[in-house]
Amino acid sequence: MLSRTADHLYWMARYTERAENTARMLDINYQMSLLPQSTESAEQGWRGMLSISELTGEYLRRHTSVNPREVMDFMVRDESNPSSIHSCLRAARENARAVRGTLTTEVWETANTTWLEFKRLIAGGDFQRDPSAFFEWVKFRSHLSRGVTLGTMLQDDSFHFLRIGTFLERADNTARLLDVKFHAVQGEDFDAREGGEAVEVDFYHWSAILRSVSGFEIYRKVYRNVIQPEKVAELLILRADMPRSLAACVNEAVSNLQRVANEQSAETLRRAGRLRADLSFGRIDEILATGLHAFLTQFLDRVNDLGAGVSRDFLVPVAE
Repeated sequence: MLSRTADHLYWMARYTERAENTARMLDINYQMSLLPQSTESAEQGWRGMLSISELTGEYLRRHTSVNPREVMDFMVRDESNPSSIHSCLRAARENARAVRGTLTTEVWETANTTWLEFKRLIAGGDFQRDPSAFFEWVKFRSHLSRGVTLGTMLQDDSFHFLRIGTFLERADNTARLLDVKFHAVQGEDFDAREGGEAVEVDFYHWSAILRSVSGFEIYRKVYRNVIQPEKVAELLILRADMPRSLAACVNEAVSNLQRVANEQSAETLRRAGRLRADLSFGRIDEILATGLHAFLTQFLDRVNDLGAGVSRDFLVPVAE
């Protein structure tokens, strides 16, 4: 496959997944902002949202304060923000258009319709009237894109590069979410706090983290007990049967990398396989003992290294 074609497919998938992840985080923050809480706590939640995307500095250069309306506008409609939903859906559509002949008609029409419908919803004020409904729409369109890809595309190199992009992006987002949200509540301290009010606050916080990755019902099914931080970490890091966990994402990325391997990708595949092994045989008590933040920081570095390896081995070289 031509490297330019692989590049467009890879980034089409990454941008689509990034739009969904952004919608998930914005929706949970919006829902949490409706609960009774102090102004400081509410602002901290929105600062965390910006921190996950590494956009705090960029946002503060344009705005004097952190408030829900301005953060959501920045993360949804701002064309100059490369990580906004607007920018992601536009980039996904442009990458799809560049390789339209490689995609099935259904995959192309899904990407194109999503972009056109997004512009209509923004122009019509649907986002402002009901943010949650809008975020659900973004998630639904991402689900539809993946479903159409799975249901209509030949599972050749084109398909595998789409999957690699999807799961590297998802792994990156899940790790950032865990790092920021766990640090916001307890840092590295996983001792249960006493008192009814603290327990209630913790329940809503951990529930929000789980819901942001569609993991609340899965947690209840797997653990069948009250929500505990260490169990949330285990579910989202080590459980390979949890679709958005780090282990599941890395398993999918490695599986698809193996199918497109070439003579120059051996080192990238070796590093990917080692990361998969570390997650497959890891234990949550060992991770927490050495420090969750340190583990996630290293994981993000390794995922970014894999992304750089994929670009070097298969895609269009990035200009220095």
